Amino acid sequence: MKDAFGIPQSLLVLGGTSEIALATARRLIARRTRTVWLAGRPTPALEAAASELRALGADVHTVAFDALDPDSHEVVLGKVFAEGDIDMALLAFGILGDQAHDERDPSGAVRVAQTNYTGAVSAGLVTASALQDQGHGSLVVLSSVAGERARRTDFIYGSSKAGLDAFAQGLGDALHGTGVHVMVVRPGFVRSKRTSGLPETPLTTTPEAVAAAVELGLRRRSETVWVPGTLRVVMSALRHLPRTVFRRLPL
Repeated sequence: MKDAFGIPQSLLVLGGTSEIALATARRLIARRTRTVWLAGRPTPALEAAASELRALGADVHTVAFDALDPDSHEVVLGKVFAEGDIDMALLAFGILGDQAHDERDPSGAVRVAQTNYTGAVSAGLVTASALQDQGHGSLVVLSSVAGERARRTDFIYGSSKAGLDAFAQGLGDALHGTGVHVMVVRPGFVRSKRTSGLPETPLTTTPEAVAAAVELGLRRRSETVWVPGTLRVVMSALRHLPRTVFRRLPL
């Protein structure tokens, strides 16, 4: 169960090699979290992540999970919840894709959409149902400011995150009053291995900063978290710009 400050004792990470997710797990382990499940494709990177968290004192398990295989989600995640209550689930998987390539090869764009949206809808609903059955818990969904308004340079990725964000908000409304808390996290550009080589944007953040914001959001039982917080104002302005003006911005 969570403590009085909202810190979970047990954590399920969907996307067990995500740098943001691992930064969050490290931060929570330093507070109170003792049991961690890392769900992802069986790879050396997943095992390395598990070993790192075990060294911090957590009881860490790995489970084979594939976002692109929604038919398996209920069975795979059901086995995790059968082992004991999960206080927090962090939905952290996703791919950036290659915008220029994927515009020419729609199969690449479909893979982005299936991973970031379809797979997340499946895993999110299965997880939410399990949390509701146990009567408590938080589902934290990593969205992105890219979903706030589609940009020419990443509208495939952005559209998938827009769908995910809307889904998570609706899921939160559906679960209101059930004891299950849904929190949507909207980071800006995150400096990480995955984004290495990409041009940074203003208000760039880090996995550790996102992790700190997640912890604060849990303590406050926030429904939406922006990282950094100033992006809330920036995106509110950009969202309402006329398209003729928005197109001319160097975004």
